[in-house]
Amino acid sequence: MSNPANGIPSAVIFGCIDTALTTAEIDLFADCNPFGLILFEHNCVEPAQLKDLVAQFKETVGRPDAPILIDQEGGRVTRMKPPHWRHPPPARVFPEIAAKDRTAGVRAAYLNARLIGRELAAMGINVDCLPVLDIPVVGAHEIIGDRALGRDAEMIAELGRALSDGIMAEGVLPIIKHIPGHGRAKSDSHKELPIVDTPRDELEATDFVPFELMAGMPWAMTAHVVYTAIDAEHAATISPVIIEQIIRDKIGFEGLLLSDDIGMEALAGTKGERAKTILEAGCDLALECSGKIEDMTEVASIIPRMSQHALSRAAAAEKMRRHQQATDGLNTEDALKELEDILDAHQIEWA
Repeated sequence: MSNPANGIPSAVIFGCIDTALTTAEIDLFADCNPFGLILFEHNCVEPAQLKDLVAQFKETVGRPDAPILIDQEGGRVTRMKPPHWRHPPPARVFPEIAAKDRTAGVRAAYLNARLIGRELAAMGINVDCLPVLDIPVVGAHEIIGDRALGRDAEMIAELGRALSDGIMAEGVLPIIKHIPGHGRAKSDSHKELPIVDTPRDELEATDFVPFELMAGMPWAMTAHVVYTAIDAEHAATISPVIIEQIIRDKIGFEGLLLSDDIGMEALAGTKGERAKTILEAGCDLALECSGKIEDMTEVASIIPRMSQHALSRAAAAEKMRRHQQATDGLNTEDALKELEDILDAHQIEWA
């Protein structure tokens, strides 16, 4: 098992199996020093428990600012739920509002993200896996569906920026996803590998555009999707061609690049082999969400320390988090009332 020299984290983000770290997890995390932890609904029971779990991980790896990730998008992708936390609306409500009143739609997205970010920050969670910048097309699998911010690239980017600005104002970093675009996938990458045959020029004119417009964001998550016009052999996550030529060059994303979950069936090989291939392709970090100790142990035995490039990108992201925090004193009750007023005014129902 790797033992990172000089405290350099391993290039992986792990999940955990329960509401507190097990002895086996503590031993593993203390030894391999994963860069961060990702949380799911089963990890989030109530506030005191969740704060303790977050603190436990940070103490175990010895980094008070260690990234703690969660998918708190709203709608069906919500990990922290009532009665202890607000259930945010799905992303699709914001383009619905913006189609009638663009200013109101952008403001609603921003307020919603401020409220999400405030709840996350109170728990010690400092990274949220939103916004979804994928452009769904007719006939695509519903895995994106109402998680999308519409079908207009510029609108998606504008609303995505509002969401990103909102959570960053609360000290939480966004992750744009699923770069370079999951909206054309006709299958669920959790279960199989989607193949997209769209010509490259069409992809560049549509799917890639929201990511180009949001290329200055600190983190991005890759898509487990094959784009045959660019690399017919490999999903974007494991394609050096797509990562270098499309994500880094064409789109211009220079931030920290995280794979989608390596446990998804779109990828082949053992968990360790998948993680190794992901990093060799050019991702900065592999994401292993299962929380299964045997899977994490296998990955930990193979995963290297973070590269200097990755460490520099992580430092830049952390600097952005600290510098974007708001000082406007926005009151939670006022933000919630303003958001609800906008939703009511546009007769938005989602629950």
